[in-house]
Formats: sequence, structure tokens, C-alpha cells
Amino acid sequence: MKRYNDLKREYDALEEKYRRLWGEKSELDYEFAMLKDETEHVRMQDAEIRALHQSVRKLKHDMKNHLMVIGSYMNGKDYEAAKEYTSEILDKLNAVHSYIETGNSLLNHIVNEKFETARRKGILVKAEIENLSFDKMKSMDFSAMFSNMLDNAIEASEKEAGIRPEILVSVFQKRGYEAVCVKNKIGKSVLQKNPKLLSTKTESEVHGMGIWQIRELTEKYQGLCDFYEEDDFFCVCVFIPK
Repeated sequence: MKRYNDLKREYDALEEKYRRLWGEKSELDYEFAMLKDETEHVRMQDAEIRALHQSVRKLKHDMKNHLMVIGSYMNGKDYEAAKEYTSEILDKLNAVHSYIETGNSLLNHIVNEKFETARRKGILVKAEIENLSFDKMKSMDFSAMFSNMLDNAIEASEKEAGIRPEILVSVFQKRGYEAVCVKNKIGKSVLQKNPKLLSTKTESEVHGMGIWQIRELTEKYQGLCDFYEEDDFFCVCVFIPK
């Protein structure tokens, strides 16, 4: 009996040690995955900045030639041609956007990638972004949530007719929550036609796509999400407790 008790105590001790080591391994695996993910975001951010700098250098190099052409038109008193050429240059300048630095590499990547997509589609984008970490959320979950919000807004803006497409993005802190709000201009009510925002195959109800995932991720972190309309904008706001 004594031998059995000794072996049982030894087994229990080994099992406890195994559980502790397994827990430590799981934590290290998670930290490694987070570090790997962060490194990838930094790499993508570096590539984005390099591409932007390359565009600016090319534009600066071409500017001397542009000014010579404009000067030639002006000397020849061809003011209409000078005006048109200047307008073309301004369009190119407007197409080169500034890189947005938020202090969060993951947020940087999502914002700059999605904003560039929106601009290419002719959508006006305005943003107010605070330097927040969203530490409570796993990087993959935050990326899925925020990307989904922006993708929905971009897709919905493309479907709108008769209005100038516009997206407003805000990232801020309020009453113990870190929040993300994405709003897109609408010509008619979305909630009036589809109050539960159910996903359908109808293109006009694109807001239903991905809404379930936003809700699911928000609930996973005991957060809050709100879908409403205000001042001709469809609004999606998510609040994650700090």
C-alpha cells in the first residue's frame, strides 16, 4: 500500500509538472505567433512606405519637366493648354496619398491598404485615429473585424448611385472602451429595407455580408457593437473593453 501511495504521489507530481510545462509551452507558442504576426505587419508597412517614397521621388523628378512644359505654354500665351496641363498634374498629386502612421503597425497596414483601395474606387475617405493598441484582441481577430468593417463600407459605397461616395473612420477611446467606427454615405435607408441586416445574395443589401462576424468577434471580447443611421450615413461602431 505504501508503495502504491508513493507511486501515486509521484504520478500526481509528474502530471502537475506536465500541465505546468504544457501551459508554459502554449503561452510561448502564442507569444511566438504574435511576434511572427507583428514582424509580418512591420515588413508590409516597410514595403508600403518604400513604395510611397518611390512615387514621391518619381513625381519630384518629373516636376521640373512639368514646369518647363507649363512655362512653354505660358510663353506662347496658350493659357487654356497650360490650365489643362496643370489640372492633370494636380490630379496626379492628389492620387499620391500620405502614409498614415497610427503608432500601431497592424492598424497602419489595414488603414493604409483599405484607404488606398477606396481612393482608387473614387471614394472620399476621412479619418480621425488615436494611437490605441487594442491589446485585448488577438491580432487576427482585430484584423478580421476592422477589415470587414472597411470592406463592407467600400462595397456599399460602390453600389450607391446619385451621391458622392464617402467613408468616415474614427478610432478613439471612450469610457473604458477602445472603439472603431466606420460610416459610409447612403442615398436611402439600409435599415428600413433590411432592419436585421441579414446576409442575402442581393447586391443592394451588401451590408448584411460579414455583419455576423463583426458581432461574433465583438461578443468574444465582451464588447459592444451598434448599427445605426445618422446624417445620411450608415454607421457601424464596435467598442472593446480595455
